[in-house]
Amino acid sequence: MSLEYTASEMMTVTAARALENGTTCFVGIGLPSEAANLARLTHAPDVVLIYESGTLQTKPNVLPLSIGDGELAETALTTVAVPEMFRYWLQGGKIDVGFLGTAQIDRYCNLNTTLIGDYREPKVRLPGGGGAPEIATNAGEVFITLKHSKRAFVDEVDFVTTLGFGRDGKGRDNVPNIGKGPTRVITDLCVMKPDPDTKELVVVSLHPGVSREDVIDATGWDIRFAEQLATTPVPNENELTILRELKARTERAHAGQ
Repeated sequence: MSLEYTASEMMTVTAARALENGTTCFVGIGLPSEAANLARLTHAPDVVLIYESGTLQTKPNVLPLSIGDGELAETALTTVAVPEMFRYWLQGGKIDVGFLGTAQIDRYCNLNTTLIGDYREPKVRLPGGGGAPEIATNAGEVFITLKHSKRAFVDEVDFVTTLGFGRDGKGRDNVPNIGKGPTRVITDLCVMKPDPDTKELVVVSLHPGVSREDVIDATGWDIRFAEQLATTPVPNENELTILRELKARTERAHAGQ
């Protein structure tokens, strides 16, 4: 009997599977946190989760509302000052993966979490970069997860908050002491990876039931597809059960129950 799951659950499970056991991961709030903690609770019990507030090897029982959520400090192996977190751990090259979300992303993996519209008269002001620019620069590689729509996947981001590969795909060329940058983007429709030469995002895997046309219609540029296009493996019962229990615990905790 096939399992029933939502597109959001498919995205979270796929993103979680990208994290290998033993990886040191700098985690962003929201979808990246959900995926990283699912990985910790399933196939990667020894993954080391680090949050921007200075919590090392934290094991939250519920998903944090922000980097300042007490749950992160209470369940961490230890905590350090934010300057130490960035200067020693991140800039010191001790982070394998940075796991980020975003409001906008373009074909070269540049991220925008600053504003929508013109810089001088924006339509919407967003929360800003936080630690994402430094994470994208210094982590060994970067995973990005977000829901797929033309609103999010735009031809050019309105503002480059966090560097992917620059406006032309060459923003990391000949730059010393910098990580590989984004290596995969996981959405509720597909998995993408940058082309090795041009750095433009290419769809490498479609989620079950998703067509090429679905991805084309949800993307703000002429998206490319890999010659050997895979089908993403479906979630298993254990992953879905643990994810749903995690989200239920989180909802109860945040509701004060």
